[in-house]
Amino acid sequence: MTTEQAPFVGREAELGRLERLLAELLEEGHDRPVVIDISGEAGIGKSRLVHELGLRAVRRGAAVLRGRATEYESHIPFQPFTDAFADLDPVTLASFPALAEVAPVLSGVPRHADRFDLHRATAALLTHAAASPLVMVLDDMHWADAASLELLDHFVRHPPRARVLLVVARRDRQTPAPLAATLARGTDTGAVRRTVLGPLGERECVERLSAGLDGDEAARLFRASEGNPLYLLTLLQAHREGAPVSRLSTTGLGALLLDELTPLTPDQRRLVEVVATLGDHARPALLGPVTGCEPDRLAADLAVLTRRDLLRSTPQGRPALRHPVLRSLVHDGTDPWVRTEIHRLAAAELARSGAPSAERAHHAEHSMSGWDPEAAEVLIEAAEQAAHTAPASCAHWLDVVLTHLPHTSEHASRRRELMLRRARALGVCGQLRASRDLLHQVIAMPDPGDGTASRASAVVLCAVMERHLGRYSEAVALLRRELHRTDPAPSPADQVALGLELGSSAPHDTSYPTVREDVARILEVARSLGDEEGVAGALSVAALGEVYEGETAAAGDFARRAAAVVDSLPDDDLTGLCEPLARLGWAEAFLERFADAERHADRGLAIARRTGQVYLLPHLLLCKTHVRIQTCRVASAVELADEAEDMARGIGSDELLAFVLATKAQALIAACPPGDQRPLATAEEAVAAAGLGANWWASIAWTVLGYAALINGDPARAREAVLHAGGPRLRRLQPSMRPLFLEILVTAAVATGDPDAAREWAGRARVEAERLGLPIQRASALRSGAHIPLGRGDTRAAADLFAAAAAESARGGGAFWEAYSLLLRASVPGDDADSARKGEAAWHRGQQLAATGGSRMLTELAEMVRPAVTDAAFGSERRLAELTVREREIADLVAEGLTSPAIAERLCLSRRTVETHVSRIYRKTGVSSRAALVALMAGRTAARSFSG
Repeated sequence: MTTEQAPFVGREAELGRLERLLAELLEEGHDRPVVIDISGEAGIGKSRLVHELGLRAVRRGAAVLRGRATEYESHIPFQPFTDAFADLDPVTLASFPALAEVAPVLSGVPRHADRFDLHRATAALLTHAAASPLVMVLDDMHWADAASLELLDHFVRHPPRARVLLVVARRDRQTPAPLAATLARGTDTGAVRRTVLGPLGERECVERLSAGLDGDEAARLFRASEGNPLYLLTLLQAHREGAPVSRLSTTGLGALLLDELTPLTPDQRRLVEVVATLGDHARPALLGPVTGCEPDRLAADLAVLTRRDLLRSTPQGRPALRHPVLRSLVHDGTDPWVRTEIHRLAAAELARSGAPSAERAHHAEHSMSGWDPEAAEVLIEAAEQAAHTAPASCAHWLDVVLTHLPHTSEHASRRRELMLRRARALGVCGQLRASRDLLHQVIAMPDPGDGTASRASAVVLCAVMERHLGRYSEAVALLRRELHRTDPAPSPADQVALGLELGSSAPHDTSYPTVREDVARILEVARSLGDEEGVAGALSVAALGEVYEGETAAAGDFARRAAAVVDSLPDDDLTGLCEPLARLGWAEAFLERFADAERHADRGLAIARRTGQVYLLPHLLLCKTHVRIQTCRVASAVELADEAEDMARGIGSDELLAFVLATKAQALIAACPPGDQRPLATAEEAVAAAGLGANWWASIAWTVLGYAALINGDPARAREAVLHAGGPRLRRLQPSMRPLFLEILVTAAVATGDPDAAREWAGRARVEAERLGLPIQRASALRSGAHIPLGRGDTRAAADLFAAAAAESARGGGAFWEAYSLLLRASVPGDDADSARKGEAAWHRGQQLAATGGSRMLTELAEMVRPAVTDAAFGSERRLAELTVREREIADLVAEGLTSPAIAERLCLSRRTVETHVSRIYRKTGVSSRAALVALMAGRTAARSFSG
């Protein structure tokens, strides 16, 4: 007897909640969770509950796919999803246009592909399959492989836009940290709904499960089971077969279950052990060769074991132990040498039948009790195939080979090569520290000198890992030591690779001038070698380094030369061209050459996807995101940032994640209406990911937090964040974007009534912008400058500066900033008909750019500005007429530039009373800042303050 055969007892409340979620699934367009998380201890009834939910789903017209992770196959990529998709209607599957793209998930056989593209393709398959409601049950997910957990994480963060419900069952205590984090994050966002199963109640168990049994005996068995239905049912079965209650009460669950094997013949016992060892691989075609039984004898034994309910047939027709706990007990109770032999026979049969290496790898791994070159080659081939879609499995299989590889001189070169490949796989799947530690082992090994595994390759990759871990000083020290090594000295080609990575350390750990000479030397070495990729790399590093420092003339020259080289090279299999394209794209983006930047980023993305350079994909995607924010293509900017976030989380670098989230927050600011909390929440997460770092990306994260806080109506927090980002004298703010960052401080100072600070920051912005000579940065400085005359009531000067900012933004191709500047210009109409017409024209142009670009921030600003464009001169008087005498008096003093404490002192009021009056003035006049009130008192209406 098992939980599936027994009456369904004691879970009516839990099932009722699940049925309500199922009803929501059946309602078109309902806002609902995408994942149901069911947790509890082993045997508590999770599988039975999801089985009942599946039955009800089918009765209500939903399709149900069932998959299960298994304990001893936790390194087989996508196993639970492969198992579930096997239930998918073949017609539905055949009609999916991107069927080839999801092959690794459908078959479990990895191939060279971008795993993040695979995630999106699998989500598209679910959407395609959910023409009618679809429920996918994933059981025992505490045993799932890393690739499956990453795919599930994608579904939680990007719920399929279809009526799909994923039901995840797992054991709480055995849940791996990545799965727990995914489900916890999904619970916070509403994508996941959790159900925890506890022990069953005594009354319902005794009455419904123990019918016909003496009440005292039933109660004793229930107490022994501690409310666990699997244990209780096993106790009941043993009792009915004659075991005394006194013994049952002190006998463990394992002993009770294993007692069921006692009556079996040796052949039947062997068959049970084979099925337990092979798990989901226990296909009928393998059972004969592995057990050595003739077909008739095998069929008879299967029938006996099925009647005894030790074995059951899966939906795919494979025999399986009736419960994972029973399988675990039988598996662990089988002699290890017997399990090894079972896997060896299975591997041999699969090899004989021509099965792919990925299918053979599991058995090759478990058949190795010593060095076996043939099994090792199977694992190495499977690892190579899994490197892109399931890097954790790749790293695991290479580790198995390295564990058995003899530590002899003849294998030294092979060991070094496999360690390097494993380190690369560990880095790709987010195990950065493990990768770094393994690479240090490789670096410490004697160089075989045969050119098979360059020491420099290990040093460069180790520096990349250190950089992703935020250990920039360590990366620089490692690279410099290797460049100056003399015994033996690095080859010229290795010097190029090491020098390019050293150049990449700026501006993270050091300023570019400290590595400028190194980069120049590397450029000459690359030229002497005729290494065009190295030349392109050095020029791109120089372009990015110089533009960061604000040396735009030098940066522009390097960027033009780099572009000339990369544009002349074909990209067929040129993996080395990808990183220069990423650096060049960012340099061009900061130089405001947006079309060139996007073109080079697109080319880099194509090469990176084809060659599996996953760590570069976020940088290329973010380059495009930045360009599309500036050029006001907001929806696509958010999509690109989302894709980059997926990859950054997969890579596992907090440093990279901080940069990605900061860029995403910028995109969300442009995409969301004021007051939406998503931009601020994303910026806060970026700052949290950056930790205590004081590097470039941490500075960007804090600056964007200031930007988001300003848009969210908290100028004081905005000021604090930017000052934190900049450090002493704001030196940590990126020089080539400093005017934009200073604009946040100017606007925050205006909003908090600090005109002196506003003038100081605006003056510095003007100086910085003139030095850079970049149109969009000049436009930012002009907007900052406009706040100063606006605060004095000189609306004509302010309007002229906003108009000049719009013209500069247009010259630089920054449609977002052009629209923003135009709308600010429209908010300050002049005092004559000509100026009013110009204000109206600016509003229409700005509103059109905002609407075309999909920026809710700007379209909302346009709506707020509209009254300023349409109101006549009496509009301001009409609103001011609603003020009381005291409120009008305070408004006049605000217009004179007095602070709240100064007003309180002059009128003999408390500061709190003054602030209360100011709040009422804001409410009655429809303004939200002192600058806007000053403009209103001057007879005009200013828009709510926004800044970049």
